[in-house]
Formats: sequence, structure tokens, C-alpha cells
Amino acid sequence: MQIPHIPVLLDEVVENFKEIDGYFIDATLGYGGHSEALLEANKNIKILGIDQDEEAREFSRKRLEEFGDRIKIYRGRYSEVVPKLLEKFPIKGLLADIGVSSLQLDKAERGFRFDSDVLDMRMDRTNPFTAYDVVNNYSQEQLKEIFYKYGEIRNAAKIAQEIIKNRPIKSAKELAAIASRVLPKKGKIHPATTLFQAIRIEVNQELIELEKLLDALELYKPKGAKIGIITFHSLEDRIVKQRFKEWAKKCICPPQSMRCECEGDHQLGMILTKKPIVATQEEIAQNPRSRSAKLRIFQFRDDNGTQR
Repeated sequence: MQIPHIPVLLDEVVENFKEIDGYFIDATLGYGGHSEALLEANKNIKILGIDQDEEAREFSRKRLEEFGDRIKIYRGRYSEVVPKLLEKFPIKGLLADIGVSSLQLDKAERGFRFDSDVLDMRMDRTNPFTAYDVVNNYSQEQLKEIFYKYGEIRNAAKIAQEIIKNRPIKSAKELAAIASRVLPKKGKIHPATTLFQAIRIEVNQELIELEKLLDALELYKPKGAKIGIITFHSLEDRIVKQRFKEWAKKCICPPQSMRCECEGDHQLGMILTKKPIVATQEEIAQNPRSRSAKLRIFQFRDDNGTQR
């Protein structure tokens, strides 16, 4: 079976979740790389995989069918499916690999590539809202806002204005050409990289999805569960880092309080990664896209209020 996607930080994921006994959520199943490795390494794990991409789900069904009832696959956004699974199953762990898969990036018809003839960028192709709608229907102010917020583009106003002037824009190729004229090139990185990132995040509501996932975990507080989240850019990593930090706080008194009055036992668990786990040089050489990957892990308190 030809594998279209190389999962990042695979050895590190297996090492950190190898002792899970019971139900584990792979919130971003993709092409099943992480799930396959975990199922092979741990006979006691049962994986509940989620993905909104039909092509990815079908591929993973075939790839993982040998594991029988140890794998069950769900369709949908993880922000919608995870709360249902947390309510139904005693979850012992969760992994979320935030971002776009290599196959989605590499297939020109998906519209993520700079040379694509379409403007799509949907992870869920049943969603009617595409990159074309963002580029051609958003106001100049809306475009400026998402370019600055999601792409951290300093001259967001200029590229937004240029897009308005060149409408209609029908392909990613056209959009990349406009970006090349307006945005500065940084080394070998294509000038359109952060622009495409911002549009992709808007189309798929990626940061909102991540926030909703963390909200669900905070609400259900799965006892003793290990939570691993892999991010690929600073916006995502900042959200995860800050939320894990909040969860680990013992004292929840207001900052202006002179002394602790909450009894200081409010931490939901502990951060297991003081610094994020990153790819080795060997992995980066094999898979350059792993260069920006960061894995942070948090463990919720168990029934006794302690970590396992």
C-alpha cells in the first residue's frame, strides 16, 4: 500500500503514549500513520479516529482494517466529535496533529498549492465555503484582518488592496503571482506562504476548532488522560501553550490578590513537556515539513487528584 503522508514526530508520539490502556482518540486521523504505529506498539490501546476528509477516512479504513475492532473511525470536525466521545468512553489519551496533510498539500486539485488551477483549500470537501469565497467576496477590511491575524503579515493592507484590484481571482496560481509582486521573499520561502496559511485557516476555521477542542477537554477533564497536541505555527502553539499553563495552575485567585484564598488545589493536571518536543535533524532531512512541528503534552489528574 503506497503511503501518501509521513506522520511527524512518530517515534516521539509512540514513546509518550505507549502505556495507554484503553480508549485513545486520534482527533486528526488523516492517513492513519500515528494510529497504525500506536496500534502496533500497544496491544491494549483502542483507537477512536476522527477526520473530516473523506479521502483520508477511506484510506485509513483500508490501512487499519487488520486491527479489527481496535479501531473505529468517525466522520466530522474534531471539535464536534470529541465531546461526544468524551461523554461516551473512558478516554485515556488524545492526540491532535493540527494542520494540513501532505496529500492535501501535494494534490493540485485541492487548491492548497501555489501552482494550483483552483482556489479551494477545504479539508472537508462537503463544505460549500472555499478559498475562492474568501478571496473574491470578503471586503478589503476583512481580508486585511485575517491576513494580519492568521498570517501575521505586516503589510496586510497592501496585499488586501491588491487582491481587491485584481478580482475575480480564480486560481491559487493567480493569487500566488499577486503575492509575489507585493510581499517580500524570505530566503527560500515563497512570498505567498503566510498568505495561503491565513486563507486556509479562515476557510477551515482551524484556530476556532483548536479552541473548541481545548474547551471540551477542559469541560470533561478525562481522568488521568494524556493529551498530546502537535502544532505547526506560532499561532496554534501559543494557544496550546497558554491553555496548558492555565490548566496547570494551582491558584486561581485574581492577580491583584495579596495572598491565596482559593486553597491552591485547582490544577487540572500537569504539563509533561516543559519545552515542546521537536523533530530531530534526521527526521527533518527525511521530511522537511516536520521542521516546524511542536508536540506539547499535558496529563489530567486521575480519580485521586494525582498524576499517574
